Amino acid sequence: VKSEGPKLVPFFKATCVYFVLWLPTSSPSWFSALIKCLPIFCLWVFLLAHGINFLVSHRSASRILAGLIFSAVGDAFLIWQEQGYFIHGLLMFAITHILYSSAFGMKPLDLKAGLLMGLVSSSCYAFLYSYLSGPFTYLVAVYIALIGFMGWRAVAGMQLCNDLWTWTKLSACVGAMLFIVSDLTVALNKFCFPVPYSRFIIMATYYAAQMLIALSAVETREEEDFRKRS
Repeated sequence: VKSEGPKLVPFFKATCVYFVLWLPTSSPSWFSALIKCLPIFCLWVFLLAHGINFLVSHRSASRILAGLIFSAVGDAFLIWQEQGYFIHGLLMFAITHILYSSAFGMKPLDLKAGLLMGLVSSSCYAFLYSYLSGPFTYLVAVYIALIGFMGWRAVAGMQLCNDLWTWTKLSACVGAMLFIVSDLTVALNKFCFPVPYSRFIIMATYYAAQMLIALSAVETREEEDFRKRS
């Protein structure tokens, strides 16, 4: 916390700016897109602050950075979702979840966690299905499968039952769960019924999720520093 906390100060400030300004979504603009994306830009800087060599030599960290880049593009598209750019944003975040899944890796496999996430994802889609129509019937199914897979890899990596977890693996797991909460709230509010305080819930969980996932990228750096000190 002492080493990583100061690097996150710009992110917290940018997040506060977003919630203080609380620009109306009814009049999208490039300024509102900038304010919305600014916390994610700060997370780019957070990862870049660990050094280009670190990102190049550790694929998991570079994939998380790439995921943050696609997230920012997705955020910008969603500013204009009422003008027909919702699917574009959906695609950008789908790519983000693929990159995050790749960063979390496939070891350990943990089929029990996979089964649990599969049941949760299937239940969510079964609930949403009757509200969907047209291409969203298929697009939402694919998206839920991707974010469910990402959640599985984050949960599996924690290895809580084997007492092998680290704070960064826990960070990835909690971040993935918060991302699912954020996206589920988006889906409920857009396709099913108005969710009270939906925008606050969506953005608070989203920013927290992205910060925690970005934090999970620093684990390999810590292991290297520990070996050098030893």
